[in-house]
Amino acid sequence: MTEKPNGNGAVQARTSPEPPGRTGRRNADDGVTADPRDKEAVIDEEALIAEFEAEKPARHLNGKPGIAVKAIGVALSLFALYWVFNPMPTQFYLPAFLMVGLPMTFLVYRGWGRSAAAKASGRSDNPHILDWLLAAIAVVPFAYIISDWDSFFRRAITPTYLDLIMGVIAILVTLEASRRTVGILVPLVVVGFFAYAAFGSFVPAPFNTSSFNWIRLVGHNVMGTQGLFGVPTDVAASYIILFTIYGAVLGASGATKFFIDLSFSAFGQSKSGPGRTVTLAGFLLGTVSGSGVATTVTLGGISWPLLRKAGYPKEHGGAILAAAGIGAIMSPPTLGAAAFIIAALLGVSYLQVLIWATIPTVLYYFGIILAIEMDARRFKTKAVELDVKPAGKLLLRFGYHFSSLLAIVVFMAMGMTPFRAVVFATALAFVLSFLDRQSWLTPKRIWDALATGAMGALSVIPVMAAAGLIVGIMTLTGLGLKLANIIVDFAGGSLLLTAIFSAISVTLLGLAVPVTASFIISWVIIGPALQDVGVPAFAAAMFIFYYSVLSEVSPPTALSPFAASAITGGRPIKTMWLTWRYTLSAFLVPFIFVLSDDGVGLLLQGSPGSIALAFTVSLLAVASLAVATGAWLFGPARWPERVLLGVGSLPMLVMEPLYIGIGAAIIAVGVLVHIIGLRRHRTDMALDRKDDASL
Repeated sequence: MTEKPNGNGAVQARTSPEPPGRTGRRNADDGVTADPRDKEAVIDEEALIAEFEAEKPARHLNGKPGIAVKAIGVALSLFALYWVFNPMPTQFYLPAFLMVGLPMTFLVYRGWGRSAAAKASGRSDNPHILDWLLAAIAVVPFAYIISDWDSFFRRAITPTYLDLIMGVIAILVTLEASRRTVGILVPLVVVGFFAYAAFGSFVPAPFNTSSFNWIRLVGHNVMGTQGLFGVPTDVAASYIILFTIYGAVLGASGATKFFIDLSFSAFGQSKSGPGRTVTLAGFLLGTVSGSGVATTVTLGGISWPLLRKAGYPKEHGGAILAAAGIGAIMSPPTLGAAAFIIAALLGVSYLQVLIWATIPTVLYYFGIILAIEMDARRFKTKAVELDVKPAGKLLLRFGYHFSSLLAIVVFMAMGMTPFRAVVFATALAFVLSFLDRQSWLTPKRIWDALATGAMGALSVIPVMAAAGLIVGIMTLTGLGLKLANIIVDFAGGSLLLTAIFSAISVTLLGLAVPVTASFIISWVIIGPALQDVGVPAFAAAMFIFYYSVLSEVSPPTALSPFAASAITGGRPIKTMWLTWRYTLSAFLVPFIFVLSDDGVGLLLQGSPGSIALAFTVSLLAVASLAVATGAWLFGPARWPERVLLGVGSLPMLVMEPLYIGIGAAIIAVGVLVHIIGLRRHRTDMALDRKDDASL
């Protein structure tokens, strides 16, 4: 999340990296120079992110409220950093963390629409008296808990009336905070689960369960470690807050500007360079942004003029922007928040999750690059002259920005906890900032970065706490296992059908709730179903993770493509379908590591031979699928060969010799049909030219 002053000196919190150029115009020293007359280059990034991102827009704060919120944010960041080196009991740390985080949410996120007058004039919309009152109320239950936390959690079975009152208040303020950040749907889902637990005996079989009274519900969800203070909140208070602080410091040190400059310099001078530039920039920006929409908008404001001048149609250009942006959530070394939950749920190191994600990320971008190369030939795009410094000079001068990213992986490989690793990487980014005079992290910039880091976690903290309540109800009632059994029974015990039903379920859920909440809910329901049919837990978790992320490009509510179309002026629906085409391989790759034992080679598990085989076969499958959707191989591809290559890629998802052979044979026939057809076409063209010459 970044903070940017407006014309009145106000501050707005928003979930996106600091872009090097708000309007696409940059001076010669910065590298890329867009035509200042390009209207497409002038966009309101904040408005677009607010409109299309799953999270709600934050307030514009100024004056004393702005200073107060910054101070609270700095305090929250420092508290999290203190916890890394001075661990404290979870039953104390999590309530204390929410005691600061939830009240801050009421001050940063509005509970109702901004007044028309303030919106029209661009003035700030500082918190109202009700917001301050709610913030004060939110402090009370958590202060009560930490005042005698040991006894409070011991009374979970026999809570006092005051315990129950405080527990109910804690639940209510959590629901209101999540409503403010992501809308009404998540709180309604939580309320629905509580209603199910309260009246479960009246629900028809096979979904019926015991009915639990409020004493049991509050005791289980607030006075234990399965609900409000469960794994989701723990992840928000450890992994997420620390990585948002790191992202804020890295962005303030000038890394964002360097990543985009390097991308333009490395690929901007060839016919397919503009598309490749956007893809690389999206990958690099993923290190400082966990939001697909924010990355898409940041890329679009700078890169769309380049794509347009190269000859990309509006919809195709928007699709490239959206596909590159969504990759930010699934790209190591800083994946989306759901990846941290995987580490916590499975009891593995975050480094292990990064290892699992490596090859799928390569395949995702490989599919996009192939689509870009095909489009460059189909649309006959042209190279665009750019005023950029050579990539070698940029690397020599600013390549140190990669050091902290590499340090995270190295520190974890050395056995350091991910918490300490990211803190030391943050310190390294701070020290390296002094290598560039314009990016020195002065005390004021450090203050701002710490505040920005805390605000970057605010959109996630209430959702994680609310998701914890959902998990608590599921564990109390056993609903998750019941739903998992229903999925397996409906699939007849078939691994393939279970995987298909699971993918559809996760995608549909992801259309309604944010990625992180989608993963948590899906893991409780879909995870057991996949494991029941023989899928290893880690493979099931990664399968659910990818489909939770891909819901952001799934019809009919694909947020990133819609945001991209607002930048390019293209048709939103066509942009959405084209984005789906660019990312189609990512929808199929997860099936590889759940449909067969050898498929887990894609997650770098197994022998070197099985890993190499899985990677090679997957590359062939992704390439074949790209030809089928991109209509280009050695030349324009017609429907017969496109169908053959598309069909041939499907058996290869089952990583077994028979299916690999069938798929490879069909693909080979498709390639042969394409070559024969292309030769005939060229022969016909030559004869036509000869006839024209004779006339």
